[in-house]
Amino acid sequence: MQRAIAAFAVVALLSLNGVAQAPLDKAAQQWVEATLRKLTLEQLVGQMVFAPLNSTYVSSDSAAYDALVKLIHESHIGGVIAFGGTEPVPQVMLNPTYSPIILGQPMELASLLNRLQSVSALPLLTSSDFEWGPGMRISGATKFPRAMAFGAAGDPRLAYEAGKITGAESRAMGVHVDFGPVADVNNNARNPVINIRSFGEDPARVGAMVAGWVRGVQDAGMLATLKHFPGHGDTDVDSHLGLPIIPHPRARFDAVELPPFRAGVTAGAAGVMVAHIELPAIDPEKGPATFSAKVIGGLLRGEMGFDGLVYSDSMKMAAIAKMLPPGEAAVRAATAGVDVILDSPDSAVAVTAMVGAVKSGELPRAQVERSVRRILEAKARLGLHRVRAVNLESVAIALGGRAHEGVAREVSDRAVTLIKDARASVPLPTPGTGSVLYLSVLDYPSGWRIAAPSRTMIPELRSRWPATESFEISDRTTPSELDLVRAMAAKYDAVIAGVFVRASSGSGRLDLEPQVEALLRDIARGSERRAQPFVTVLFGNPYTAMGLPEAPALLLTYDFSDHAERSAVRAIAGEIAISGKLPIALPGLFPLGHGLQRGSGAP
Repeated sequence: MQRAIAAFAVVALLSLNGVAQAPLDKAAQQWVEATLRKLTLEQLVGQMVFAPLNSTYVSSDSAAYDALVKLIHESHIGGVIAFGGTEPVPQVMLNPTYSPIILGQPMELASLLNRLQSVSALPLLTSSDFEWGPGMRISGATKFPRAMAFGAAGDPRLAYEAGKITGAESRAMGVHVDFGPVADVNNNARNPVINIRSFGEDPARVGAMVAGWVRGVQDAGMLATLKHFPGHGDTDVDSHLGLPIIPHPRARFDAVELPPFRAGVTAGAAGVMVAHIELPAIDPEKGPATFSAKVIGGLLRGEMGFDGLVYSDSMKMAAIAKMLPPGEAAVRAATAGVDVILDSPDSAVAVTAMVGAVKSGELPRAQVERSVRRILEAKARLGLHRVRAVNLESVAIALGGRAHEGVAREVSDRAVTLIKDARASVPLPTPGTGSVLYLSVLDYPSGWRIAAPSRTMIPELRSRWPATESFEISDRTTPSELDLVRAMAAKYDAVIAGVFVRASSGSGRLDLEPQVEALLRDIARGSERRAQPFVTVLFGNPYTAMGLPEAPALLLTYDFSDHAERSAVRAIAGEIAISGKLPIALPGLFPLGHGLQRGSGAP
């Protein structure tokens, strides 16, 4: 497998046929030059700011739509970033389990982008975080497993296929830029923000996956963006909540953090997103890489030779928003060499401040023009100077579908990793007539609106073991309820626990509650005395395994999704082969690359 990955990496690095590498034809070059000459200072600066929008329905007769049109007409913004959607929730204490986050809708997004393109003097460059496919934000679009599942499957071809599907579905909706792949090397078990968003902790293997995703996305006509430069994988601080400081020497960056970014740049990535992290070894001045000319101009553009678009991460994140007001933050980022100010708390203020900085000499006009040239060239490579709108009738044909879902299913099945099976419980030896206790074990019960835990696991188990009873436990489960579950476990022929632990941006949480871990330990000990099969499946954070050393059988999926739950049940039932390998080490338990193999026992 290692030779296969290395061979793919060589092919990927030599294949420069993505959109980012395509030279502009004469007409496109003329359009860029003519457009640059006619832009006023305000229009130039506006091109560098991308404003947020939701992908839920927006009437053309609404305040939300008017606000977007105003940014286009008065602030001259150069693009937008599409999120999913939000709904108001009650701001209550004691039981704050409601989630405001919802998925967007594909037709609504395509319609809104068409309308905005029609009122903009210049074509808009549209973007979104489609790290694991458009289904990450958009209902009905294909959603792939998280990046770490690709790492466990170990096949860069799957990264290429997923990237290509992502690009095709995105362009059908009118989205041009994918803020992916994540090129971070996750080698910190306590990383609260990257975790399963990373392909793993081995720089070469991560680089091969990154190159595959980049080539796939760009072969489909979309622009890929490497993030979070120069590496957000070794921190225990979430930049949504504060400013992480990466203390490693420069040699460590060259050996660990930078290789996947180099692989992505060589593969032709059109963009790079700079992280809100502080890097004393690269720039001794305090402050995030977002404001560092040494990181952007020196390392990325100078040493690595990257001449594509440099994006900020969201300027709403606390690492930046707590430090400076929107206008000053935008000026600092642009002065450091950022081409696109993304998701400012106030896009209009950002534009106004940057215009003022050019007039005062703080932000050189020549630097602004270089950034805008890159932005216009990206638009021209996408053909937006010729055609901006998408055909709404093609959306339903391009999005989702059985072939695309088949790729997602293959990744999910091949990612399942069996790291421990002390009592030969996988496949589960319990006959279909036996009784099964299923425990849906959550870190905490709030925020699960999009991917409700066990919604697929339970019916899939019951289709194979009809006498399955299920309970949900979390940090809100009372001691008496935990005692009840503890006592009931002895009454079943087998116990299966599905453990859901998130490393969620902005949550600040990463573990099961101690009393919940204690329950699982007690059930493990009791099941050993009773010779009772007990299988634990980890959804999401794989490092949760380090808190469950007594678990006799452990399966990892690296994801939260219907596909992950279905793959887990199929693995437990012996219906698919188990071939996944750990893409990260579990300190104190198992090394990188560990994984027990099981053949398919299904007839």
